[in-house]
Amino acid sequence: MSTQVIGAALSLRDISKRFGSVTAAADVNLDVEPGEFISLLGPSGSGKTTTLNMIAGFEEPSGGRIMINEKDITDIPIHRRNIGMVFQGYALFPHMTVEKNVEYPLKQHGFDKAERKRATDEALSKVSLEKYRARMPAQLSGGQQQRVALARAIAYRPPLLLMDEPLSALDKALREGLQTEIRRIHRDLGTTVVYVTHDQDEAMALSDRIVVFNEGRIQQIGTPNELYKNPSNEFVSQFLGESIHLDGLIEEQGSGHEFVRDDFHLPTEVDHRGPAQLMIRPESVELISASSAEQSGPTVEAEILDRVYVGHSVKYMVSCRGGGGVVRSRATDVDDFAIGQEVLLTWEADRSRILPLATSAKNGEES
Repeated sequence: MSTQVIGAALSLRDISKRFGSVTAAADVNLDVEPGEFISLLGPSGSGKTTTLNMIAGFEEPSGGRIMINEKDITDIPIHRRNIGMVFQGYALFPHMTVEKNVEYPLKQHGFDKAERKRATDEALSKVSLEKYRARMPAQLSGGQQQRVALARAIAYRPPLLLMDEPLSALDKALREGLQTEIRRIHRDLGTTVVYVTHDQDEAMALSDRIVVFNEGRIQQIGTPNELYKNPSNEFVSQFLGESIHLDGLIEEQGSGHEFVRDDFHLPTEVDHRGPAQLMIRPESVELISASSAEQSGPTVEAEILDRVYVGHSVKYMVSCRGGGGVVRSRATDVDDFAIGQEVLLTWEADRSRILPLATSAKNGEES
């Protein structure tokens, strides 16, 4: 039985990257604990891949420092950083067998023949490819090729593993299967993983913590649960999961503040006066008939725009004054509401989140 790797601690200190007049990453500060699985999540052009490339050494930071186990590696070349990499495009050697591809980095790191054999066998076993060791990459499916790339990256047991959207070219079933394998391998090895993705569900499924990027800056850092329930700003709330958003104002009321609309007021601890949005996740909203008297919390009028049956539930797209979004209802309620029907949305006040529209986490905000 193999022993676990001692995962590396990673720290980014005020990292930035400029390409001419374009700032691809700005003031990135992040501490990753040994053995932690961190995902860098954001849309295209948000700065997540640029940040990963600076950690790997493919890009030189315009400012700031990168530390691994408290050692400054900012100016250390790629081959001396002792970092494993898995790419979206697999990057396998087409003229080498599966076994030789996995063995290659072991040779580069000076493993002797017996050590290479043992480590290669173990890596292929972890990704369930022992029977494919003699095949060439062209004889493998996309999912199998990505498994080879993963085996190659973990064969020499690096303390830090970087993964750049490794599953994005695969179909849904393959992605979900490999997600399960990646989680298992991470638990088995104990290595630190920094994983880039634009897929919110993938980040939620894999990560201990998620770092949300937008426009080159970290917007929020937290566990999947923290980000889903307590987004720090409008971007995070809309990017990470479906929701209902309602426009309003935060105003002073006596000694406190309230979120104010014509149809309801809610007290809030947010002391930022001005435009704001109230965010509610789909599972926290109840759809009721427009004539219903059963209203236990804040209530707004809405119209059903569309309805999608998704197996265990029905997803309703709704529109209301100053807002709209998605509500989910039990599948048994599929015939309750029709497209174009006027309904009421109601929810418990403590299940909503009020976000000032001016909020922007310039240097990242821990939940």
